[in-house]
Amino acid sequence: MGFSLTGTHAIFFIASVIVAGAVSGVFMAVTTDISTSLSDRGNRLQEQLDTEFKIISDSSNIPISGSDYIFYLKNTGGKVIVTTNETFQIFVDGDIVTTANYNFSDSSIQVEEVTKIYVATSEISSGYHKLRIVGPQAIEDEFAFEI
Repeated sequence: MGFSLTGTHAIFFIASVIVAGAVSGVFMAVTTDISTSLSDRGNRLQEQLDTEFKIISDSSNIPISGSDYIFYLKNTGGKVIVTTNETFQIFVDGDIVTTANYNFSDSSIQVEEVTKIYVATSEISSGYHKLRIVGPQAIEDEFAFEI
């Protein structure tokens, strides 16, 4: 004779359990994706905080070695920094210094250690200048000096 009220309720109950399972699966996937994204962002921020350096040269007395000016760079972060022409870019008064015209005395800087940066004298004329060094994780430092 027809479907009883109990049969209808059973069908609706089964359908609602299936829908609830699908919705919870979607929520679970979205939550996992958000959690992974926040974890990745936290790791990038931690790496950025661990990478820090400072130019510590004397602004009125820049030493010369052969045909290069010498600048001093100190690792003030919490991890070793690789110092190559690929990991660092140097700008003088906003103009990029070509990789052939600068180099580092060491291939890496240990925590709290200092390295020398040799910049060709042909890149810097006499007068007041700004040196900007951009390193890994886009960390940068700027230094005003006079030649």
